[in-house]
Amino acid sequence: MRAEEIRELTDAEVRARVAELEEERFRLKFRAATETLEDPLRLRLIRKDVARMKTVLREREREAAGATGASAAAKSRGSSPRKNRTTRTAATKVTTRRAATARKAATRKTAPRTTSARKTKRSRAGGAGER
Repeated sequence: MRAEEIRELTDAEVRARVAELEEERFRLKFRAATETLEDPLRLRLIRKDVARMKTVLREREREAAGATGASAAAKSRGSSPRKNRTTRTAATKVTTRRAATARKAATRKTAPRTTSARKTKRSRAGGAGER
């Protein structure tokens, strides 16, 4: 179904059609798991049709809410303003580093050494502890 055809339908008709397509997709997924489908491409077409219809519904909701600041749906969810890109990137890096450190610690076979830097320097300098 094309977007122009969807836009000609009312909201109620579009919602009913989405429900029908989702039910059909559900049934096809089960049939696909148990047997081969005559038209396996039908699953993809249904998924894309549903996405188109939901997009048109969302466009209508946004038009109804108006273009003032954040959308009504975002306000009702209580979402905070988005973080800027650098903040998100920095937070991701810190989380990734912590996870990597935790993975390394979990995979170590022996406990990490607890020697101080001073002891390490003495042993390298050829002190009394040299072998």
